[in-house]
Amino acid sequence: MKLYNTSNGVLLENNGTFFLMDDAWDNLVNRDHLHGYLAKLIKAAEPLSADEAKLVLDFLLPPIGAQEVWAAGVTYLKSRDARMEESQSSGAASLYDRVYDAERPELFFKATAARVSGHRQQVYIRVDSSWNVPEPELTLFINLKGNIQGYTCGNDMSSRSIEGENALYLPQAKIYEKSAGLGPCLYVTAEPISPETVIKMAIKRNDQVVYEDSTAVSRIKRSFAELAGFLYRECDFPNGCFLMTGTCLVPSPEFTLQEDDVVEISIDSIGTLVNTIAINPKHK
Repeated sequence: MKLYNTSNGVLLENNGTFFLMDDAWDNLVNRDHLHGYLAKLIKAAEPLSADEAKLVLDFLLPPIGAQEVWAAGVTYLKSRDARMEESQSSGAASLYDRVYDAERPELFFKATAARVSGHRQQVYIRVDSSWNVPEPELTLFINLKGNIQGYTCGNDMSSRSIEGENALYLPQAKIYEKSAGLGPCLYVTAEPISPETVIKMAIKRNDQVVYEDSTAVSRIKRSFAELAGFLYRECDFPNGCFLMTGTCLVPSPEFTLQEDDVVEISIDSIGTLVNTIAINPKHK
């Protein structure tokens, strides 16, 4: 099942049939056993016509309400290697090597809902960074009780030159206006998502593909339950929380994003999140 957040309400898609939910986003997604609850609801719900569903989907929002977005780092071997490479000159390369093997994962705050972009919306690159990349990540939705309820596509925009200069600059490299993308929906399942799920990313410039790669979720070092457990160990999230789980797709050091590039992140069963690269208008 897929939940779409729109300015006209919450839309549920089940096997190609759409239903308009009579509940606010934050209240709906925080129910335990969400998949079973939704399955019961649609038995008595009136499906929308194709035209009615399209009218609602035309006003698509990011699949987030009052939640925070957090992220996990260095959860894939390739991500560890990339972070070590970018931070070699600062002498911090060993930090990433150690955290990859440590019991405690790297977790950091990423965005408030106001800084999150949705499907077909812009994400920003920093003007004070010479090396900007998207990071495609399977993103968990964890409800207020700490239970993983669903999944979405995440774009963890990163200023690698800033983080590489000094590891203490991580918040500036990761947290800024429109630095996170989520969407297009919240994928709700009865069982955990398959480890064979494939994550793909393509970057287009002037309608030409300049980067393309894919990976399987099974290559992650840590379990999703482990990451969620560490996040909720000393934090409460009354509206639930989104957790980006790290990336294994890293463009080469020679590549950096440019204005008007298009980033397409696709994850099996969830769909495709499309973001256009832009610069904060206040710099123009």
